[in-house]
Amino acid sequence: MRVVLAEDSVLLREGLIRLLDAAGMEVVEAVAEAEGLLRAAEEHEPELVVTDVRMPPTHTDEGLRAALVLRRQRPELAVLVLSQYVEERYAAQLLASATGGVGYLLKDRVADVAEFIDALRRVAAGGTALDPEVVSQLLLRGHSDPLDRLTPREREVLKLMAEGRSNAGIGQELVLSEGAVGKHIGNIFTKLDLPPSEGDHRRVLAVLRFLKIRSLP
Repeated sequence: MRVVLAEDSVLLREGLIRLLDAAGMEVVEAVAEAEGLLRAAEEHEPELVVTDVRMPPTHTDEGLRAALVLRRQRPELAVLVLSQYVEERYAAQLLASATGGVGYLLKDRVADVAEFIDALRRVAAGGTALDPEVVSQLLLRGHSDPLDRLTPREREVLKLMAEGRSNAGIGQELVLSEGAVGKHIGNIFTKLDLPPSEGDHRRVLAVLRFLKIRSLP
């Protein structure tokens, strides 16, 4: 897997390079600012981009805006965004830009190497990887009619889906059998008007629809 990394902290950037290399991923270029990210992505055409949200020169949202530009240019490009804090507006913008292959993690999550590498692989495969803190804050925002159809248990299942949990992982967290989890997920698809489709990943669409609806002001 070819990766372009954008992170302005030298220590974190070098640490991520070593971590990704040890996981069998090829960091084709590591840069310290958003312009470098755009150039490197165009030059190397990676499968995955990992970028900080806040980068020089203003340290506001340069990394995220560069990621959004790249997704518009190459919708199939997987993007994992790292942030020091939960920034709901940025997370919502990223989620609204795509139907899969996106992730938003807090930098503290990198400390759990196995969890971080698993998140990278999920995103690269077209799934989602959202930090539990990000999910929790997005879910605190306004209601919407489609979500009112879900039972409290179905909301719990969808929240864990948003974090990237497998059916087995959801079952372990909620003390449910995998069969019961599958039944809840089937109900979620029905209530969110997501019929079977060969061209769409309903699990990803359900998560993104849920979070995009919740993130509206």
